[in-house]
Amino acid sequence: MLIDNKSNFLYEVFENKDIQELQILTPFITLYGFEFLKNIKKSKILLSDKIEKIVGIKEEIKYKNQLKQTYLAKKFETFIENAEIKSTFQNISLLNIIDKNSTISIQGNFDLSLAGLGKVNSNNYYTNILVEDENLLKVFNDIWNNPNNKNIKSKLTNYLKKIYEDKSSQLLYFFTIYKLFENTLDEIDEDKVINSKTGFKETLIWNKLFNFQKDAVIGAIEKLEKYNGCIIADSVGLGKTFEALAVIKYYELKNNKVLVLTPKKLRENWNIYRINDKRNILAKDRFNYDILNHSDLNREKGYSGEVNLQTINWGNYDLIVIDESHNFRNANFKKDKKSRYQKLLEDIIQSGVKTKVLMLSATPVNNRLNDLKNQISFITEDKDTAFKDYGIKSVEVTLRIAQAKFNQWMKLPQDEKTTKKLLEMLNFDYFKLLDLITIARSRKHIEKYYNTSNIGKFPTRLKPANIKTTIDTQNLISIEEINNTIKKLLLSAYAPLKYIYPSKREEYAKKYDKEIGKGRVFRQIDREEALINLMRVNLLKRMESSINSFNITLKKLIKKYEDILYKIKTHKNIEEISILDIDENYEEDLIGEKIKVLIKDIDTIRWKQDLEEDLLFLKTLLSKTINITTQKDNKLQNLKDIIENKIKHPINLNNKKIIIFTAFADTANYLYENISTWAKNKFDIESCLITGSGNNKSTLNINKDMNNLLINFSPISKERDKIEPNANKEIDILIATDCISEGQNLQDCDYLINYDIHWNPVRIIQRFGRIDRIGSKNDKIQLVNFWPDMELDEYINLENRVTGRMVLLDISATGDDNVINQEKATLFYRLKQLKELQEKVIDLEDIDGTISLTDLTLSNFKMDLIEYLKENPTLKTYPTGIHSTTFSDKKGVIFCVKLLKEQKSNYPLHPYYLVFVNENGEIELNFNDTKMILDMYKNLTFFENEPNEKAISILKQQTNNYKNMKPIVEKLKIAINSIIEKKEEVGIKSIFTRGGISLSEEFSSFDDFEIISYLVIQ
Repeated sequence: MLIDNKSNFLYEVFENKDIQELQILTPFITLYGFEFLKNIKKSKILLSDKIEKIVGIKEEIKYKNQLKQTYLAKKFETFIENAEIKSTFQNISLLNIIDKNSTISIQGNFDLSLAGLGKVNSNNYYTNILVEDENLLKVFNDIWNNPNNKNIKSKLTNYLKKIYEDKSSQLLYFFTIYKLFENTLDEIDEDKVINSKTGFKETLIWNKLFNFQKDAVIGAIEKLEKYNGCIIADSVGLGKTFEALAVIKYYELKNNKVLVLTPKKLRENWNIYRINDKRNILAKDRFNYDILNHSDLNREKGYSGEVNLQTINWGNYDLIVIDESHNFRNANFKKDKKSRYQKLLEDIIQSGVKTKVLMLSATPVNNRLNDLKNQISFITEDKDTAFKDYGIKSVEVTLRIAQAKFNQWMKLPQDEKTTKKLLEMLNFDYFKLLDLITIARSRKHIEKYYNTSNIGKFPTRLKPANIKTTIDTQNLISIEEINNTIKKLLLSAYAPLKYIYPSKREEYAKKYDKEIGKGRVFRQIDREEALINLMRVNLLKRMESSINSFNITLKKLIKKYEDILYKIKTHKNIEEISILDIDENYEEDLIGEKIKVLIKDIDTIRWKQDLEEDLLFLKTLLSKTINITTQKDNKLQNLKDIIENKIKHPINLNNKKIIIFTAFADTANYLYENISTWAKNKFDIESCLITGSGNNKSTLNINKDMNNLLINFSPISKERDKIEPNANKEIDILIATDCISEGQNLQDCDYLINYDIHWNPVRIIQRFGRIDRIGSKNDKIQLVNFWPDMELDEYINLENRVTGRMVLLDISATGDDNVINQEKATLFYRLKQLKELQEKVIDLEDIDGTISLTDLTLSNFKMDLIEYLKENPTLKTYPTGIHSTTFSDKKGVIFCVKLLKEQKSNYPLHPYYLVFVNENGEIELNFNDTKMILDMYKNLTFFENEPNEKAISILKQQTNNYKNMKPIVEKLKIAINSIIEKKEEVGIKSIFTRGGISLSEEFSSFDDFEIISYLVIQ
């Protein structure tokens, strides 16, 4: 008799029989097929397939989604207490049913699932023959007694326990994120990413990296190979330069041509590792990359180092490394000449060989989420759909929506404007986009996720010392007085176009104004106004830096004014000629540098009046400030007191080292002149000066190039013993400009002074990052900040007033009306941030109100998972459909489901979906709120590493020991319906867009989703 799953069903064979014993040889049994065996007292079972199939097959999803797995698994365990179970390699199916009156046998290809039993429809065809032949008893027994069979009863029991045992909510959290991210865990699998045949792991740079840096390198290489680009956005002080060098070496070993693009001030940081020089600690790796400055992209000819810019083959680079990539966040398209952005994109990345792009920046986002757009364009070669296969349909749309959400967040009241609130508002595909292409770890990440015992720890940050001083010891002049004078200055010497006769203005507009696209014109008269405001800012900053720098600037300005007035006085009128027709023969008749103006076209009477008024103000200021000698310079005397106190009372044993930062080379020179000899004579310690201009100095009789001075200032971190083993003298005081504020490890030092406070707190943190580094020999480090002698609110408002007009001018250049609001917000945050920095040293990502990529990626969850898997590798073996429960004020159920039906989707975590249904059966967070759900999930469960017995007891009472799951099933239906409805909504919208879906596309149903896990929150 034929038994199949279409007409004569296997399950009918079990009906109306008093079965005494069952002998079963089948691939597998499921929890749902087992229901037909539960009353049988004695059985022998041989299974030829994986026991994991016990949780069910695709055709049983409808039953699996009834959420009775726990109840059924417990019953199954009771059933097999009286059963014998073995594994076998036989691929046939055989069933012997022995009752009181007869024995019947079925042979074929059945399994004991609902599909195999014929209780549900299946595309598979099961054909079996029913016979009454006791010979098949012998066949079964022969197979049963095969010595190769293994007793798997305990293995099956243990697997059933994984289904029904009480679980901690922590385990469920990690199981859920494992399912979400398991396909991306290879990104940090060293053996899968790195080709060992290249010899990369034998390189010096690889073996110098800390474990957390190696992970960054592996992740970056994987992203470069998979997505063509990567942004390493690790926090200040985590060693992005060495991470990038390791990536460069990997590609050099593959014979790839590499270009490093760096700001000019950081060029030496990169150059030292590629030259044949004993100070190159990586000389054995023989780096061979080219180096160009960012500014070289604007040049057509000349040399940059040994690179001839006129003959260079721009399109021949396989890998480009862009240091400080945030400098390219603005495209700045130009009509008549390519901008740096255009040159890089069009001539290097889009042309010639396929080019991978590695970008380095601690601040790739600068208070605008859209800052990433142009940096991402380097990776995608400006192709908007480059990541469509990874759930990002349009990069531009994803960023535009995120920016719109950010703008909404900016309008919130200040007490609501938190990073947490922003993360709640952002679209999930933005997080996914960043997750694809960025690596962003903070100091907290490293301390939390890595064992740093073998490399040391971060030093303890002491509370910053805040120093406020008057300008001079005798109070000859105050900051307020100087500022009031600066505000009165017209700075007319920088605005000749303002004084052009009205009849001539059209000629000058025609010559100098530029179209910048989209109907916008950049007017040179606006540029002059911006320049004037920049000059006011510069005067204010130089006054705050040092009285010496201020005096130098005043003298230069006075000379400029006197030169212009002299030229006006001695000028003789020439024949009528237009500015459009002049050439080099008219130099005596012109005023200006880049923008030339004919003196005859200027209303010289009006201009002369304004020039003389400014000149009087400038000379009056100088007459007061010129009398402030070094002995009367109160700020300088305070600095000496601080240095002396540090030397006499070091914060770490015998450490006398100090870094003094200033924004201005003039101030740095002034300090060196007044500190170096004094410190040498009084304390017998050596000093050096580094300004980036090449005019470096030192009291130590050594080579004065930057790297050599830094090696002698921080000999341990710079490994001087390998370069100069006989050197025994060190530099203890380093005076420098921001040419060394990035990319340098100077952690031998424990004391950093900001002699002038930078208005941007990011720069302060970057400077401090030179000594605030993991593995420091120092237990403690100190930041000292000199502040102007006024309240911080007043100081920031001063900047606001000085730069306010510049903001309005930005609109004409950018066409962005939101600039004003952004600038106001930026000033507010700077005030807030600088106040924070007066109390404690904070990380870049912890500055209140800033945006950090460490907040915007999914790396937190992945790092949690990686660490958990190290201690709990069995997590991967848990079956789907499991649950846990915990308590919270926000009650409901978090479901994780998987879409089984093959469908294209732009959802970044497809085919997995997370939904939170509250206790009232309402969708509180849908699958587009995944980041919020994950944050909520983590906060609820992360520290609950034991089952919550009280919550479990209540849930068992409510469900009759998991037999009645209807209330939770109803919420699951609501969750799945919300996914279907949202997908339908997107589908209908796409009908009306170019390339939209077909109307005939079939949407999913409840039975197309599989339950992966669910957390019941009571």
